[in-house]
Amino acid sequence: MFAKRQSVLAATAGIPPVRRSMRENLAPVTRFLSKPPVAVAGAGLMLLGAAALFITVLGDPRAGAPSARAALKREAPVAAPVPTGLEAFSMGAYGSWQDLAAEGGVVDPALTGEAVITLPNGATVSGNGAPVTAPRVAASPLPAAPIAGLSQPGPNGPLPTIASDGRVPAQAYARPFRSNGRPRVALIVGGLGLNAVTTRAAIERLPAEVTLSFVPYAEGLQTWIDLARAQGHEVMLEMPMEPTGYPDNDPGPYTLLASGQPADLQSKMNWLLGRATGYFGVTNYMGDRFANSEAGMNAFLGILRQRGVAFLDDGTMSRRPGAWARASANRVIDEQQTPAAIVGQLNALEALAKGRGQALGTGFSYPVTVEAVARWTSELDARGLQLAPASAMTQRPGR
Repeated sequence: MFAKRQSVLAATAGIPPVRRSMRENLAPVTRFLSKPPVAVAGAGLMLLGAAALFITVLGDPRAGAPSARAALKREAPVAAPVPTGLEAFSMGAYGSWQDLAAEGGVVDPALTGEAVITLPNGATVSGNGAPVTAPRVAASPLPAAPIAGLSQPGPNGPLPTIASDGRVPAQAYARPFRSNGRPRVALIVGGLGLNAVTTRAAIERLPAEVTLSFVPYAEGLQTWIDLARAQGHEVMLEMPMEPTGYPDNDPGPYTLLASGQPADLQSKMNWLLGRATGYFGVTNYMGDRFANSEAGMNAFLGILRQRGVAFLDDGTMSRRPGAWARASANRVIDEQQTPAAIVGQLNALEALAKGRGQALGTGFSYPVTVEAVARWTSELDARGLQLAPASAMTQRPGR
């Protein structure tokens, strides 16, 4: 084997190399590239290379577009604050109207929803948060408060008192009334002072004979009462009383408690009654548990009697005599907050007045309530009834 190899090398020694063409030299490479997998891979590499060359020569096609970079950071959750007494007082009961008006006082019905009924006079009543559209009524002013001799300094503000000449707040601050012999209907609209839109609507769009009841926690309470009296409304203050479920169901920090001691009751009454002047009487806010306290109710009514202030309850305390003068509502007109239900209760109140000679209803200042009362009362005279202030329904104990 070795000898044969030597003879081949010897035979070729000194012979110049044979020249091969370029095509012959590239033939192996061409055969390799002509294989299908290699051809596809090569085409992809050529495309990527072309794109890289394009960007290198012409630049990034998005380089001139505006761009921004923002750092995202998740904020730690913040614990909800403990509600104040005012928030506890208004929680839940005011939710349907706290956002009554958007900026500019306009509410989009498509956002709030709307229920509409037609009253006998052709007017419509809208509910579910719609703004009050009843016309404004002319003012019939009452004397400005305070009236001389009917208040005395208290630890938290002026307290009502019986004047030296015998005048009492229950009469002096009441709206004058003269019966025309017809059956009479009185209405109290309460919960006022916390929402400016609804409070102003009740003051300006309800007849002067409708009695208005204000929340003692309201800011600017005296200003609201002055405005109501300037329009012609007699006014009342709401006394927060202990309900079933207290303190989970909490009417606020000055709630009159069934288990409260006389000194505690007197202190809270001084604060509540000293919040403003110009009211002829007070009414309860909640209070079914407080009403069952013999000692608490007797002390409460005794303070009102000594100060010449009337007490008108929502119908839950009708068997409790006391105060300087008393009355109890026959119906709550808006336990169902729909126009049809409220007008139905008002019509039932009318029937009661025609049967007994008089009837007293009470309601909350929901927009639908204010609207319905404004429209319904405008037709009372034509139906043979007389609208009276709530003070005209009170009676002196023992008379």
